[in-house]
Parts: sequence; structure tokens; C-alpha cells
Amino acid sequence: MFNASSAHPTRRGILAAGGALGLGAMLAACGDDDAKSGGSGKETGATKSGPWSFKDDRGTTVKLDKVPTNIVAFTGVAAALWDYGIQAKGVFGPTTTKDGKPDVQAGDIDVSKVTVLGNQWGKLNLEKYAALSPEVLITTTYDTTGTLWSVPEESKDKVAKLAPSVAVSVYDRPLDQPLQRVWELAESLGADMKAKKVTDAKKRFEDASARLRAATKAKPQIKVMAGSASADLFYVSGSNLSADLEYFKSLGVNFVEPSEADKKATGGWFASLSWENADKYPADVIIMDDRSSATQPADITEDTWKQLPAVKAGQVIPRSAEPILSYAKCAPLLENLAEAIEKAKKVS
Repeated sequence: MFNASSAHPTRRGILAAGGALGLGAMLAACGDDDAKSGGSGKETGATKSGPWSFKDDRGTTVKLDKVPTNIVAFTGVAAALWDYGIQAKGVFGPTTTKDGKPDVQAGDIDVSKVTVLGNQWGKLNLEKYAALSPEVLITTTYDTTGTLWSVPEESKDKVAKLAPSVAVSVYDRPLDQPLQRVWELAESLGADMKAKKVTDAKKRFEDASARLRAATKAKPQIKVMAGSASADLFYVSGSNLSADLEYFKSLGVNFVEPSEADKKATGGWFASLSWENADKYPADVIIMDDRSSATQPADITEDTWKQLPAVKAGQVIPRSAEPILSYAKCAPLLENLAEAIEKAKKVS
């Protein structure tokens, strides 16, 4: 099972192979866009015809002759850009559910208007990708080396030849930092960052942050656990490394911290517990991974889970373990956690 924000150590070994036929000519024809001259991303916009440039969190500067419109992005990043009025042409990552509805990571994307190149983590169809004539690929990175999130390890070199990439880091930094980076990226792509919808969302995020800070100050004794579930294991995340948890902690949230020994096998991200030991770390509020890859609280049948004090008290709320990096989507995360703490009873 791949935990909330952190499955990078365990996922890398199971990336899907991305081989495709008939790509040789296309790959050979792709030049190095970095070799082209470009201006500052701050000087460009969708209505301008000048060059485009953006320096990402790997320190890589992508330069193009014009602002890209043929954008391919990891679903969660595409959802954030969508909130700013920038529409990706193709997406990869969890996008639609079995009934065809948008996955939780797709946010408000009109899934009928995008080409899905891979509807789960680590899948990206090379032939479909090439057919889109992508100008840039945008995703996140969860490590210090800039590994592109959800781009298959086996086909990453072929992917790289088709278009330059931009990576926004969500590794070991508080949520407000990648939020600002996606804001800057959207602005460089021509988004109207002065639109009322955009400025209102940012103000709502700031207000929500203040509310959460006030809630934790009023109830510092309330212990919050970040959990995730699979059929065989219960996962407890540490508050370091994950962008959302780091930010919540900076606002005073009193997180349950699994021991370093329990986190060792996952590179410090989280503890993997058998269901018999799910009560190892007491908590008053549990925030549970809401992604489709995780077992949801209503579907957990283990008695140990049902007997947890927070569960019995009804003090369990969803957690967006891979937050959609727009202020519109992150503000409710803060509001929901603040409300949970405000209403919480001490049960641990």
C-alpha cells in the first residue's frame, strides 16, 4: 500500500514500463528546447507572442519560443492549473473513477476535455503522449533529486525527449511554498492572477490558516494523527517531509509522531502497522488519506480500528494526502481541520 504523501520509497520499484512502438522518428526529431533563447516567465502571458521561461524547483530553466498551450501534467497539478484558468491538454495519474466520474485528485477538471494518458500512478502512454505534440510536461517531485512524480522510470528518457519538464517540489517544505510556486507557474502561463476568483481563494486560504492557528492555540492538548489504510496495514505519517503536515504543524497542530524506528523502513515518511497494532499511537482526531488508492474509513472492517477512541467519538475527517496545489483547494483542508479541532473532545 502506498501511503498518503510518502510512498515514493516503495513506489519507485513498481513504476509501469512505458514502451511504445513507432516513436523512433518522433523522438529523434525532438530538439533540445533548453537551447532556445527565452525571456522571463514574469513577462509572458497567454495573449503575448514572446518567449517563455520558467525556472523550476530542480533549478532547471525551461525556455520556449512562446507560452506553451500543449501542456501535459500530472492530474493533481493539472487540477491546480485548472483553478487558475490554465487547461492541460493531457493528464497522467488518477483522473477518473470506475464510473467515469472525476477522481478526488482531478479536482474540478472537466475530464471529458482532457486526454488521459494513464489513469493511475506511474502510468503514461508514450504513443498518446507523443500524439499530443506536448510542449511541456508539468508534475511534482517528492525527493531531493527531482524525480518526476508518476513518470514511469522505465520510459522517463523517452518522455524527456518529447518535451521539456517542469517540477514543483513538495518534498520537506511547508504547503505555502509549493502553493506559491504553482501560482507563479500559472501566472507565467498566462493566468489572470488578479481575477476576483483567484484573489478571493488566496484570501480564504490566509483566513483559514489564521483560524487553524487559533484553534490549535485554544486546544493544544488535542492530538492529531495522519493515517492511511490498506487491507493489511494501517499507516501513520510523521509530520516531517509532507508539505501539508509540515504547514499544519507550523500553525500549531499537535501531531502524533511515530517513532523513528517505525519510520525507518519508509525513509522517515511513515510507520506501517499491522491492524493488531493500529492502537499503538493514541490520537483525538484522525485525518485519513482520501485518495482512491487508499481504503476509506467506511470500508475498514478491522475491530482495532472501530475501537480507536477517535473513531468511536466520530472524530475522523478526510485528508488530501496529495493536495491540489491551488489556494481554492487547500483552503478547505485548513478549514476542515480547524473545525475538527474546535469541536474535538479529548479522548486519547
